[in-house]
Amino acid sequence: MGEVSPEVAHEIGKQFADELLKGKHEYVIATHIDKGHYHNHIIFNAVNFVDYHYYRSNKRTYQELRQLSDDICKEHGLSVIPSSQSKGMEYKEYSEAKKGTSWKQKLKQTIDRLVITAKDYDEFLKLMQEAGYEAKPGKYISFRAEGQERFTRAKTIGENYTEERIKERIQGRNPKKQRQLTERKGISLIIDIENSIKAQESKGYEHWAKINNLKEAAKTLNYLTENNLLQYSDLEAKANDIHGSYDRTGEELKRVEARLREVQPLIKNIGNYRQLKPIYDDYQKSKNKPDFRAKHEAELVIFETAKSSLLATQGSEKLPSLKALHAEKKQLLEEQQRLYDERAKLKKQVKEIDTIKANVDSYLSPNASQVRESKRSSELE
Repeated sequence: MGEVSPEVAHEIGKQFADELLKGKHEYVIATHIDKGHYHNHIIFNAVNFVDYHYYRSNKRTYQELRQLSDDICKEHGLSVIPSSQSKGMEYKEYSEAKKGTSWKQKLKQTIDRLVITAKDYDEFLKLMQEAGYEAKPGKYISFRAEGQERFTRAKTIGENYTEERIKERIQGRNPKKQRQLTERKGISLIIDIENSIKAQESKGYEHWAKINNLKEAAKTLNYLTENNLLQYSDLEAKANDIHGSYDRTGEELKRVEARLREVQPLIKNIGNYRQLKPIYDDYQKSKNKPDFRAKHEAELVIFETAKSSLLATQGSEKLPSLKALHAEKKQLLEEQQRLYDERAKLKKQVKEIDTIKANVDSYLSPNASQVRESKRSSELE
């Protein structure tokens, strides 16, 4: 609550349902505004009315559902709970973390601040004590702030907060082990990365690189070479291009699905109207209307519903041809599927380029980036 109005929350819920169900399932959405946070409840028909396929709910579809929800929230400028931080974190805790009021969030911020200044682990523990934290050693290091009832295991706030990782982070920040890159005009991004990886000296980095990062580093360098991304600006341009294509297919998909939501009920209503109009005409001519209606109640209700809907959408205009509508529907469904396929490919490309760029950013230290910018500014002068 506070990030979004009830109206916007409802619209986001509708967008989520439309993109999830692809215009093929009837659904009902309710937006709750009587709790501590606005949220949607969606009930939909498990069998779609286009090809009568059944919606499958499993771990894969759940992850896709969650990713879709996150993407839509980001699109509207709303915060999401990162997957790496969401395990074991309830909404209340996450809300408090966002506000900076949770014990875990404060502990995390304190550790992040003190590992920078501590020379070794013993000094780190002393600084934690001075910051108001009581430490409890054991299999897992735990901390308790003043006024906090229970100890918090540091490992529960993330993999970078175990005793081993805290020690590695302190060791890795030793000023004596910080590398200095030799800069030259027009240096290749690939050479820059290779030098960066080779120059890392801390045991913490070596341990991490050997276990997790050697394959990822090779993958990153291969990607840069294969795509001829020899400067950082080239990498940024490619990332922007892929993200732009992904966003454009999303907009096209919304347009196609919006039209499908118009065409499908139109086909249904025109079909019912034309099929049942003879019965309605007989009803109008009948001398005993109550008796006639009693015998044909269902048909008349369907006809009158279709007629009312067509008047609301078409007004006095001539009804479009069913043949033309079916042809348009077929074309829209084909376009929808093409966009789904294209968007799925682009989604993988977005994930790949974001990973590559994150790797590059992690390989190039902040100091190296600052030196590079300083050198380039001097050259321009």
